[in-house]
Amino acid sequence: MSTFLDAARPETPAGTARFRPAIHFTARDTWLNDPNGLVFHDGKYHLFFQNNPFGNVWGNMSWGHATSTDLLHWTEHPVAIACDDEEDIFSGSVVVDDGNTAGFGSAEQPALVAIYTSAFKAASELNGTQAQSLAYSTDGGMTWQKYDGNPVLTRNSANFRDPKVFRYQGDQGSYWVMVAVEAHHQQVVFYRSDDLKSWDFLSDFGPANADAGDWECPDLFPLAVDGDPGNTKWVLIVNVNPGAVAGGSGGQYFVGQFDGARFVPDAGSLVAPAGLRTVPDPSEAAAALRECLWLDWGRDCYASVSFSNAPDGRRIVIGWMNNWDYANELPTAPWRSSMTLARELRLATVNGSARLVQQPVLAGRGQEGRLPRATELTDAGLRELNAAGLRLPDAIPGAAQFIEAELAPGGADRIEVRIFGSSDRTTGAVLSYDTASARLSLDRRHSGDTGFHAKFASVESAPLVLEDGVLKLQIVVDHCSVEVFAQGGKVVMTDLVFPGAGHLQTWLSADGGQATVLHLAVSSLT
Repeated sequence: MSTFLDAARPETPAGTARFRPAIHFTARDTWLNDPNGLVFHDGKYHLFFQNNPFGNVWGNMSWGHATSTDLLHWTEHPVAIACDDEEDIFSGSVVVDDGNTAGFGSAEQPALVAIYTSAFKAASELNGTQAQSLAYSTDGGMTWQKYDGNPVLTRNSANFRDPKVFRYQGDQGSYWVMVAVEAHHQQVVFYRSDDLKSWDFLSDFGPANADAGDWECPDLFPLAVDGDPGNTKWVLIVNVNPGAVAGGSGGQYFVGQFDGARFVPDAGSLVAPAGLRTVPDPSEAAAALRECLWLDWGRDCYASVSFSNAPDGRRIVIGWMNNWDYANELPTAPWRSSMTLARELRLATVNGSARLVQQPVLAGRGQEGRLPRATELTDAGLRELNAAGLRLPDAIPGAAQFIEAELAPGGADRIEVRIFGSSDRTTGAVLSYDTASARLSLDRRHSGDTGFHAKFASVESAPLVLEDGVLKLQIVVDHCSVEVFAQGGKVVMTDLVFPGAGHLQTWLSADGGQATVLHLAVSSLT
């Protein structure tokens, strides 16, 4: 849910008001894209984001700003760092400078420091290049001052961007590490600094795996495998546009080791060590693309980055819920684009290798991960499921839904969840599991308004292995989106949908045989 401080600004036109999400952040009446500068400070989560303050298509890039205490309910604030005649403000990160290494605050009252990409324009002597710059805040992130010595790092490159900065502690002591990209070269570049102002080159990584488009918005962080602090690996997220597994933009990742200077991926992370463009056979390259490690198998999760300084050492990410294939043409006004739900990441051993597992961050979830207000639909015991189907509670205008299901396909060929359906069950977004192919699919070709762009109508799919013969689904349905977390978050899929007016029905069914419902619950989220 988004709260807007300036109540005098115009409301969303009635035609698209029903699409505004209940629990996903949107700007009030402007454009947004990449999440930037995610940081937790003084009890609040700060979400900065790429924003056009003057319209609802990409342009005039500045940093918008919103805050939350629970990652579900957001308050939008005035633009934090604005573009000007000399530079647009591209993506970056924010750190809490506890040691006052940059000298912008004090040890008692540390400054927040934003490290962002300056995309220099015609009025600048650096016109046409991208470089890294600083801004700082001494009032908890509400107002910002650009550093007089900007830029602090340049490579005389037109596509050097998206710095993620974190504090590294290792054998060589403690220092800042920057992870950025040379986007057109499909390279991640690593730098170090003691004061956030002077930077020394460490190493680079790439191209590797998916490399058909620009590499953008990298992130690097450690996670304990299976919760064992004695077995820690590093995860490198690299977003790619275009060339993602579902088409257009998406996020891939690598698992490996980082020694404070160089990232070395595990062999199991490398499908194409020199990049898929080096694979001469198109069919082999397409197959290899599906073997890469993907944060999300859907069409609409890009630029995912994690919070700095998150409490209890949690690793929480937010992505942009859109795709550059059609981003500027979504059928909403005056706002356009939203963020994914916040997702907590962990590393788990899957088939002998460390892989990311994701769970949506939903306030009020208990130890078993279920919401206390859930409507249990299996209290009376196991339920048989067939083609006649089971109607679930309808979607509720003004609220999102959280659907939890554990299903044993048994003799069924296919399990189907039809979301935003009509009374004749011919429309809607269809989530299905095919037992023969062992794939989970999300089909939005008949989900409502798909005609605003030729590339929007689509079917996404991902490999999925049943666990003890059980399909486990967690589905978050908001007014214009479906986010699926399957098998405890081992498989994640996010798609935008723009359903027809009044299409609120949800049906669960099995085709080709009988399945069994082991657990089924539906919660309302506001």
